[in-house]
Amino acid sequence: MSEPRSMLAARTMSRAEAEALAKRVLGFSTAEAARVSINSGSRGNTRFAVNQVSTGGDNFNTSVTVLSWMGKRAGSVTTNKLDDASLKEAVQMSERLARLSPEDPEAMPELDPQQYSESLGWSDATAALEPGSRASATREITEASRAAGLTATGYLETQAGAQAVANSKGLFAYGRQTSLAFTTTVRTEDGTGSGWAGTASHDWSRVRPRDLGARAIHKAKRSANPVAIEPGRYTVVLEPTAVGNLVQLISGALNARSADEGRSFFSKQGGGTKVGMKVVDERVTLTSDPQDPEAYALPFTGDGQPARRTTWIENGVVKNLAYDRYWAQRKGVEPVPTVGTLRMSGGTASLEELIASTERGLLVTRFWYIRGVDPRTILYTGLTRDGTFLIEKGKITRAVKNLRFNESPIFMLNNLEAMGRAERVSASESGGPGNAIVVPAIKSREFNFTSLSDAI
Repeated sequence: MSEPRSMLAARTMSRAEAEALAKRVLGFSTAEAARVSINSGSRGNTRFAVNQVSTGGDNFNTSVTVLSWMGKRAGSVTTNKLDDASLKEAVQMSERLARLSPEDPEAMPELDPQQYSESLGWSDATAALEPGSRASATREITEASRAAGLTATGYLETQAGAQAVANSKGLFAYGRQTSLAFTTTVRTEDGTGSGWAGTASHDWSRVRPRDLGARAIHKAKRSANPVAIEPGRYTVVLEPTAVGNLVQLISGALNARSADEGRSFFSKQGGGTKVGMKVVDERVTLTSDPQDPEAYALPFTGDGQPARRTTWIENGVVKNLAYDRYWAQRKGVEPVPTVGTLRMSGGTASLEELIASTERGLLVTRFWYIRGVDPRTILYTGLTRDGTFLIEKGKITRAVKNLRFNESPIFMLNNLEAMGRAERVSASESGGPGNAIVVPAIKSREFNFTSLSDAI
């Protein structure tokens, strides 16, 4: 039996509850400095396969992590037992571990109290989504798939929770958020055609399951009986999910220390970093913003730093790299924390217009099994999946077998020809909510495909 909606939402701690719990924990501390991190909330998931729900589950938890400092020695313990005896035991254990630990030469002092922007990104519709409603949403896809003589599988995951950080200097930060991802793969009865569709958001009321199903069904039918084409360099029209799969890889390379130490694409030949240098097409701007209405994030980091809007690349030029507190101090600059979201600028073209403007190329739905090759160029390899099509004279003419690529998102964005409108995508291989990614469909030339794959 599912719980009432109000009970589901109540699994997330309020600000007052989190602050009271943090004070209780810190009250047991005898360390030179201490930090408490609190995570509370719920996670629900529904899987479906062969046109029917296969598994579903909900879990609820509140965890407390205590970090104790003895000089530059630190120890941490996590517990989800919230009675005084258990919390005190966790604090004492973290202090014993701190005494036994080696000194951390890069240890930074705990922060003083900070000012934070408002925490946004909470949806009652997402927080209250219970198993019956999730099953109903999946049924909109499975029934349409069955009626079309196809087979649908997929995954719907929702998260609703709050995080809080407090320390012995009086700092306290609190924020709550919801997130979700809903993806489906539909296949033809003979197994030769496969279509995918997915979405991510913080707000369930924005999701249209029937539309997701219709997109995946259309692709599955159209991708049946694919033909082989020669690998090589092609003009590509990448749907937003495929763009998100690759562009998000740039954010993992934006570390200032790696750049300063010569281990990164953002390292400048001869020393220093590429800040101030043009690295991609001038139409490309990459930003992270905790208050982006399509890509919300918490307004603070794990150690209590305020998160803010950061422009990483502006009009093709590197503007900022991510500095943790230690490396920022070493370099005499202000810290630049990562936020966990990424937005790429877009254009005005529709996907249909991008296709129509292509004399010969490939339309790619998404990429899969993406693995790193060379961090100095952000070079990755992976496979196309669930809908790859040949474009000839501005029209999709046939489905093609999947291909392996060796490509860098930097190269891809240097070869940019046109962009669509930016939208939130589900860019995680796991199918879960992942980081908030907002990107457009793009058209890019000379995309490097190295071999064929018989996998569907």
